[in-house]
Amino acid sequence: MDFKWHIETAWKLTFSNIVPLILMTLVMTLVSGFTCGILGPVTMAGYIQSIILMLREGREPKVQDIFSQMRLFFPLLGFGVLALIAIMIGFLVLFLPGFLIVVAVTFCCLYMLPLMTDKGLGVVDAVKESCRMAVKGQILDHVVVVVLYMGIIALGGSVFIGFLITCPLANVFLASVYNEKTGAVPEMHP
Repeated sequence: MDFKWHIETAWKLTFSNIVPLILMTLVMTLVSGFTCGILGPVTMAGYIQSIILMLREGREPKVQDIFSQMRLFFPLLGFGVLALIAIMIGFLVLFLPGFLIVVAVTFCCLYMLPLMTDKGLGVVDAVKESCRMAVKGQILDHVVVVVLYMGIIALGGSVFIGFLITCPLANVFLASVYNEKTGAVPEMHP
């Protein structure tokens, strides 16, 4: 996997569409905050789908795109509740099991939202396919993708203004990798 190309693509596309991406990130964050995180996953699904369309079709992201995947509200809410319960039980047992559950969910479900929005898969099928994509081929490549994605998010997560830039950058990077893994590589790929 050409990580340099994915990072350069993410950088160029993020900064060529910086205003709509920052507005989308801000609205998504505010909606998630005002609803105590309940609408977070479904708005993130719309956010990811908008970025995928930006990569593939050159379409400019729009703020209203974050509300485009409301059909996924109940499936994502159910998944979120189950994941939260599993993580809480893991942390109640000891710190390590909870941490391992968080790592496993992050590792296995990284492509879940793009698969649900792009391919129209249900939660169970999206989780299965995301796990398959994670372990298919070079597992080390996927580990690097997870570390880069989480690292970019964490880099801006310490400052809200930073998050408004690093969240789009990380998600454009993720969508670029997702496109390569699914064979939907955009035209600009060499």
